[in-house]
Order: sequence, then structure tokens, then C-alpha cells
Amino acid sequence: MAEKNDYELTYIINAALGDDQIKDIIARVNKFLEESEAEAIELDEWGNQRLSYPINKKRNGYYVNMYFRCDGEVIVKLERALEINDSVLRYLTLRMDAKMKRHNESRKKRALVEAAEEEKKDG
Repeated sequence: MAEKNDYELTYIINAALGDDQIKDIIARVNKFLEESEAEAIELDEWGNQRLSYPINKKRNGYYVNMYFRCDGEVIVKLERALEINDSVLRYLTLRMDAKMKRHNESRKKRALVEAAEEEKKDG
């Protein structure tokens, strides 16, 4: 069995789709990873955002960012599935190196501190 690496995947779904269709695409990507024995670490839906430039004459997209751990062979199959799905406008998969992992951990810690401070204010 190949060594598992950490990956970050960001993909943009056509925002013109309904909420149910968007949730279905996200669920299918998650199911694909689960069936491929990938370990999901974090899923973050950024929601509808205006694109920097039009993609297939679309101006808005629904952004999804996720972190997971899997074999490199899974990435090829995942990217192929994203490529043939017409509702996915763009995707980017990055293998996380040590620097990216440190940055991700510090981002999580900052978010926890900010949430704790916000809770104290509301408290």
C-alpha cells in the first residue's frame, strides 16, 4: 500500500445550480473519497463568491475547500471525476508540504482563539 499524503482540494461549483444540486455534488465528492479509503480532515464551504474572471460565461461560483489524507493514486481518479462533471467549473489539488501543514495548524489555532474571544464578548 502506498504512503498516504495530506492534500488540499479547492473546487468551484456552478452557482446557478440549486442548493440541493450543490449539496449533492459535495456529497458525491465526499462519498468518492470515503470509498477510496481517504481520511477526511476538514471540509469548509466558502459559499457563493464572485469569480475574478468569467469561466464558461459564469460570473459566480460556489467555493468548497477541503483537507484530506489519501494515496496519490486516488488523486488521479478524483481529478478525472471532477473534470468530467460539467457543474464543476475549476478545481485545484495541492499536496501539502511541511510549510503548508504548519500554516494550516496556525490558521486553526487563530480561529479557535478568535472564537473564544468572541464567546467572551457575548458571554
